[in-house]
Amino acid sequence: MKAVRFHEYGDPEVLRYEDVEQPVPGAGQVRIRVAATSFNSVDGNIRGGFMRDAIPVELPHTPGLDVAGTVDALGEGVDGLAVGGEVIGFLPMDKSGAAAEYVLAPAEVLATAPKDVPLPDAAALPAVGLTAYQALFDHGKLTAGQRVLINGAGGAVGGYAVQLAKGAKAHVIATAGPRSAEAVKSAGADEIIDHTATSVPDAVTEPVDVVLNLAPVDPAQLAALVTLVRPGGVVVNTTVWMPAPSDDERGVRGIDLYVRSDAEQLSRLVALVDRGELRVAVAERTPLAELAALHARAAEGAVHGKVIVVPSAA
Repeated sequence: MKAVRFHEYGDPEVLRYEDVEQPVPGAGQVRIRVAATSFNSVDGNIRGGFMRDAIPVELPHTPGLDVAGTVDALGEGVDGLAVGGEVIGFLPMDKSGAAAEYVLAPAEVLATAPKDVPLPDAAALPAVGLTAYQALFDHGKLTAGQRVLINGAGGAVGGYAVQLAKGAKAHVIATAGPRSAEAVKSAGADEIIDHTATSVPDAVTEPVDVVLNLAPVDPAQLAALVTLVRPGGVVVNTTVWMPAPSDDERGVRGIDLYVRSDAEQLSRLVALVDRGELRVAVAERTPLAELAALHARAAEGAVHGKVIVVPSAA
């Protein structure tokens, strides 16, 4: 089969599109014929070697944390899945990923794919959808009637976060630049702050219950967001290289989010998609053979929105 792998850490040029042996599922594993994976920023950090301590991978390594595809073979002891079934999943970060024509996945991380979304496009959901869900509900404990500020709402996670927060009947304040403001509005934000034209703390006139920071802002800017949170509220931060600030005197907690695979939560997201309550957005589709070029564009800041990566055989 064809796959993209890197044999050493480095710049995007280390990614090779090459022939590899098709994997054989072991106990508890499923082999998936990949319809698509997606690009996540962490893929570039793993490839560059910046996360070798936190996420040690065996070289050569195939990137691609998201998968959408068709069950091709079952390992021993796998129940509840059948060959031919369409599935999606968020794969273990330290194992071979889905930038290939076939990939192995632990059966327990997989959920049935959405019915009303093209199967390749469903690869845009797992990692970023779970990040948004866990940030808002596992850590933010967001409930109806609360106010949430989503800083960096114009990105892939932000699009899901706005939709999920509105679905929970929260009041959503979102920051977005001119390029993404319309998409954030269509996702349901109640208020939109153009962070390129105004100070976010100045624009938020009433305290919020939850701040979700998705943007790689200056540490002083991140610290300023704490002042917007009511006593007892929370700041959930996804830029984990910069720890979440807190305010012990006012009981404002700071939480750094490390997304985890959760098939039950993923199934909830799929149900929302199938009911038309959550929109899967795909900004771009690129062939697997051009993954190195995609990584290079991302390193230059030239990739916006969610990009899915499609094997030629899909």
